[in-house]
Amino acid sequence: MRKVREIIRLAISHQRGHREIARSCSISPTTVGNYVNRIKDAGLTYAQIEEMDDEQLKELLAGTSTTKAKDRSRPQPDWEQIHKELRKKGVTLQLLWEEYKQVHPDGYQSTQFCEHYRDWRGLLDVSLRQTYKAGEKMFVDYAGQTMPIRDRHSVQIREAEIFVAALGASNFTYVEATWDQGLPNWIASHIRTFEFYEGVPYITIPDNLKSGVSKACRYEPDLNPTYHDMAVFYGTAIIPARVRKPQDKAKVENAVLVVERWILAALRNRTFFSLQELNQAIAELLEQLNNRPFQKLPGSRQSWFEEIDQPALLPLPASRYVFAQWKKARVNIDYHVELLRHYYSVPYKLLHKELEIRYTVTTVEVFHKGNRVASHKRDDSPGRHTTVKEHMPQSHQKYLEWTPSRIINWAGTIGCATAEVVKTIMNMREHPEQGYRSCMGIIRLEKRYSKERLEAACRRAIAFGAYSYKSVNSILEKKLDQLPLPDCKSEETAVIEHHNIRGGKYYH
Repeated sequence: MRKVREIIRLAISHQRGHREIARSCSISPTTVGNYVNRIKDAGLTYAQIEEMDDEQLKELLAGTSTTKAKDRSRPQPDWEQIHKELRKKGVTLQLLWEEYKQVHPDGYQSTQFCEHYRDWRGLLDVSLRQTYKAGEKMFVDYAGQTMPIRDRHSVQIREAEIFVAALGASNFTYVEATWDQGLPNWIASHIRTFEFYEGVPYITIPDNLKSGVSKACRYEPDLNPTYHDMAVFYGTAIIPARVRKPQDKAKVENAVLVVERWILAALRNRTFFSLQELNQAIAELLEQLNNRPFQKLPGSRQSWFEEIDQPALLPLPASRYVFAQWKKARVNIDYHVELLRHYYSVPYKLLHKELEIRYTVTTVEVFHKGNRVASHKRDDSPGRHTTVKEHMPQSHQKYLEWTPSRIINWAGTIGCATAEVVKTIMNMREHPEQGYRSCMGIIRLEKRYSKERLEAACRRAIAFGAYSYKSVNSILEKKLDQLPLPDCKSEETAVIEHHNIRGGKYYH
């Protein structure tokens, strides 16, 4: 439902057109129109919609009919023929509509006729000069050219990527170098761009870079969840340029060309030993570029920015966006979800549910149907658990299908040693549930080997005090379970008599 919420946010909060929203969300304009019309029919505000969970929003959208059913039932004009007729001298849309109404009295009215024709014409491959509103659009992309940075202690050279952003109305440009085009640098460059502009544009138009608008995230085949999260935080709308449509981002294409000519070319003979050093040189030339007078217009990028774009930009939030990543995870029988080999608890009633995890450097948040159900301090200790007592059931016998006694009894069907290992693992944990995964892993080893071998491996693990899944699994993999257990009496070391050895009596 994240995509549906983004459609509603862009349509109601940002007042964007259906086609812009369709490009941003990788969905057809018709579907966008259906969602928007259903919300308008319901008469709800954006604040009311935000308070709904995913189930409520789904019911609302499913229960309201669209308003375009009547339009589809009306006779459709031959738009291609109309487009050809308009090329003839003296022919207007008004004349063609009157001829259409004579043949189809129940057809579109004049306004609808003109709107539908413009929609149809918008699908044609026609390049038009665009007029940009103040503070509305920002275009972002990477330059095709990179800049070499030399290591001070070796001859190794590393290429730095050049991030470029330009505002639509003033052409005010921002440039910086980053080590790569990965998601963390992509997000960080946007943040620094907003801070450089001291405001946020209503629309951000990127190229189809995989870090922002790609299928890089397994569970989000459209806009990257982190990129969307950042856009919501700053209040901007992400509307990617169409594939192989350079006219959609002509501003940044031109800005990249200017940056390559006036900044990168000017630095071509300089040697840089750090990214900071390169960015400092770029910043000096960028200031000159933004203050360079236009050739055919009065003023400069800087003066136009201060007069036109800057007053119209959205204000910056009070705090900076914290980089966050998203992942989907299913709740295990111990009511914990796994993130980077660490386990975080969630309310036990969400057992077996698929949840979304949003994690930053310091925090881990878990969401179910758009609602946050758990929040933890991040801990990267592998194999350990972070458990909130409130997430635990008051009575495992009453509420949970899996209990410590049931797991021990299951292990007992394999053998006493297996049951002893499982019981000891759970007793070693602060909460028995934290040992469920290890215990279940040991029990499932029976399928790969056999009850007899697993029981022998557990007897050997008990003898050496190795109470863990990895230990039992290692014994089975190396076939140590087939060796006899050590005999403590036979391994006792004989007393050595020697004149250099003092013996115990010496200390009495």
